[in-house]
Amino acid sequence: MTLTHWLLFCGVALLTTFTPGPAVLLAISNSVSLGPRSALVCSLGNALGLFIVSGIAMAGMGVVLATSALAFTVLKVMGALYLIYLGYKQWRSRASAFNSANATLPREPWQLFGRGIVLALTNPKAILFFSALFPQFLTRDLPLIEQFVVLTTSFSACAVLSHTFYALLAHSLRRQFENPTRIRLFNRVSGAIFCCLGLGLLRLPSKAA
Repeated sequence: MTLTHWLLFCGVALLTTFTPGPAVLLAISNSVSLGPRSALVCSLGNALGLFIVSGIAMAGMGVVLATSALAFTVLKVMGALYLIYLGYKQWRSRASAFNSANATLPREPWQLFGRGIVLALTNPKAILFFSALFPQFLTRDLPLIEQFVVLTTSFSACAVLSHTFYALLAHSLRRQFENPTRIRLFNRVSGAIFCCLGLGLLRLPSKAA
């Protein structure tokens, strides 16, 4: 892989990871509700999940999902249900970085880390994305494992960078969330968005084109 190819890949990765989606929304909600450190722990879990997803894609699961309606539907439903679950928990939460009473969000680092992993693993679009993206940047004459490590590490680093940016941005606006009414409104809006993302995932075609 040449430096030009790697830089191009990083550009695509940055564009993809900075585009708001479930992981970005989770980073923002964690930062507002629990603080930026908690958001970072969850983001690191998501990065590990991306490594696993990338490995699955490289192992050929992307082809399976693209050709098997049943396999794609099962993973799609799992991902949708998890996003709806996150939305439900977020909707009910009254927690913020300034008011920890009656919190329903996970606070233990292992819970936050695990939530990030699950979010990555239950997104069939991520596997299809890696399956479609990686072949464009692989060089046949070079060891596949080394290229896999470089590309996946680069993409995961871009994801953590993106989540950190959004988490710090949300935390910098923390004064806007000192009011209990505002934090409740934020939790309900973000919870509703999670649910909409889950329902949108269910609308994906059973087979990838």
